[in-house]
This record gives sequence, structure tokens and C-alpha cells, in this order.
Amino acid sequence: MATTKIISRNTRHRRIRVKVHGSLQRPRLSVFRSLNHIYAQLIDDTNGATLVAASTLDKEVKEITGHKGNIKSSTLVGGLIAKRAKEKGITSVVFDRGGFKYHGRVKALSEAARAAGLIF
Repeated sequence: MATTKIISRNTRHRRIRVKVHGSLQRPRLSVFRSLNHIYAQLIDDTNGATLVAASTLDKEVKEITGHKGNIKSSTLVGGLIAKRAKEKGITSVVFDRGGFKYHGRVKALSEAARAAGLIF
């Protein structure tokens, strides 16, 4: 059962990636959600480079939260990725939910990034 879930998510992700492409002016905000953690990256697909990254493994998030696989942690990661993006001069992004459904932790991360000033 688990392998079919992974295959289905990868299929959805490939379908999304056909339409979503990040550039230096408007990078792709890629989200990956595991059972215990959530990761976010701003990626420039033209150069194949990660510009900014944040996750629940970062020191700023680890100090505040206990359990990492919850909405509170995802909200902190969304705010942190937006803060780091603004420091690099990035204000507009393209959202890539990575084949995950847009609810729960993925939705919390994106809404926190929007509230912190990222435009998508």
C-alpha cells in the first residue's frame, strides 16, 4: 500500500512540474513533507540552484517547537523561508506543492509564507 501512495504522489508531482518552472526573478517554492519534518526550498530551475532553504531541522524552529510534524512547525518554516527570501531580495515565487494535497501542513506553510510577504 505504501508504494502505491509514493508512486501516486510522484505522478502528481511530475504532472505539476510540467506547468511550474522557477526562474531567478520568480523561483519555485518547493515543499516536501515527510512524516516527522517539512522542508521548503526556493529553486532557480534555469540554473538548477537552490537559492534559499528552510526546514523543521533548522535551529530557529527546533528551539521553539517540540514535535516537528505538526501545523505549528509548518507555520514557522513558512515564515522562516519568507524571511530568508526577503533577505535575498526575492518577493515573488511560484508554489510547488510537490504532489501533496493542499491542506494541513502544506497549506499552513504556504499561508505563513504569504502572510510574511511572499507573493504567489
